[in-house]
Amino acid sequence: MIDHIGIDVRDFERSKAFYGAALAPLGYELIMEVQGSAGFGARGKPDFWIHGAKQTTPRVHVAFRSDKRSTVREFYAAALKAGATDNGPPGVRVMYHPNYFGAFVIDPDGHNIEAVCHAPE
Repeated sequence: MIDHIGIDVRDFERSKAFYGAALAPLGYELIMEVQGSAGFGARGKPDFWIHGAKQTTPRVHVAFRSDKRSTVREFYAAALKAGATDNGPPGVRVMYHPNYFGAFVIDPDGHNIEAVCHAPE
């Protein structure tokens, strides 16, 4: 089981604002900041961290789980509004399994960020 993950970002303040907006539909919020890092999470536990850095490669893929397809759609809309680039609109991805409903965006640093729901409609 993964407890937390962190990614590097070039513009810390821009990315902090981006993730604050993009992850809000998933119930995530900024929980703490420590020495140039920001921890986002739900229910008081930060499990997704961003760290200010000069280099942001290699790029990473992070998927956030949702219990509802509507929340995946909301994540996608919020992320695009906050400055992400489309990398796959909300929809079923049967190549993974029949109920895999995901949406993909590229964040301001080129990371592939996804929201996914595994529940049927």
